[in-house]
Amino acid sequence: MFEGIIPALVTPFKENFDVDFEGIGKNLDYLERYVDAVMPAGTTGEAATLSYEEHIEVVKYVCEVSKKPVIAGAGSNSTREALFLAKEVEKAGADAAIFVTPYYNKPNPEGLYKHYNTIANEINIPVMVYNVPSRTGINVSADLAIKLSKIDGIIGIKEASGNLKQIAEIIRNTSDDFIVLSGDDFLTFPILTLGGKGVISVAANVAPKLMRDMFIAFKNGNLKEARELHFKLMPLFDVLFIDTNPIPVKKALELMGLSAGKPRLPLVELSSEKTETLKRVLESLELI
Repeated sequence: MFEGIIPALVTPFKENFDVDFEGIGKNLDYLERYVDAVMPAGTTGEAATLSYEEHIEVVKYVCEVSKKPVIAGAGSNSTREALFLAKEVEKAGADAAIFVTPYYNKPNPEGLYKHYNTIANEINIPVMVYNVPSRTGINVSADLAIKLSKIDGIIGIKEASGNLKQIAEIIRNTSDDFIVLSGDDFLTFPILTLGGKGVISVAANVAPKLMRDMFIAFKNGNLKEARELHFKLMPLFDVLFIDTNPIPVKKALELMGLSAGKPRLPLVELSSEKTETLKRVLESLELI
């Protein structure tokens, strides 16, 4: 249910920066032929600048219109706030919730364990951990991830540490039904070869079919084809991080005629020079 290609959805905005719900629906129409689940209200969805009301409404709307399982972002650096969001996205109809590690306040491993244990004990939908130390300043070590995997209700981890040794240790020392997903498009193919189950992806917003083709080739045992598709996608993986996510992916969707809008401050629109670089990559993949 929570494996394969899972786009971390962009939150489109109107010109006045209100949430463009119709735009979310338009993007889902484009994506859902190819993806296995969707994830609203995460980093790529600009959750950091959504109000709680907007956050919950975005999740509720995606749950109502999507034909795929929904993993809703619900993280916070406050356990109480994360619990509030968790309960709200559960009521909104999410099939699971994902929680970024508490950022800025940098809890120690005991605090991280209690944070996730508290959440898992308080809600009735599955919980996923999101480890992205480049943004949060804190790492979920392999030892801690293994310990968290034993908590009832915690079903997996989105791993964006970039540390393949750490990821391999998690996969090696957790049960087969514990879901390890890549949180970095570039590492999807390597993580699949280690036993990972898929990716929560930025690139899948733009090139869902190519991402799906790579995953299916891998699942069918055609490693040569999967590797070739990985190499084909590498320029896209790179250019979507030519600036802070989700600045480039929003511009890519705009260039493709999909819904995006400008990011909310303090993020700004992609520069004209970087936009030209992005265009060249999209053209090379026949996406525009």
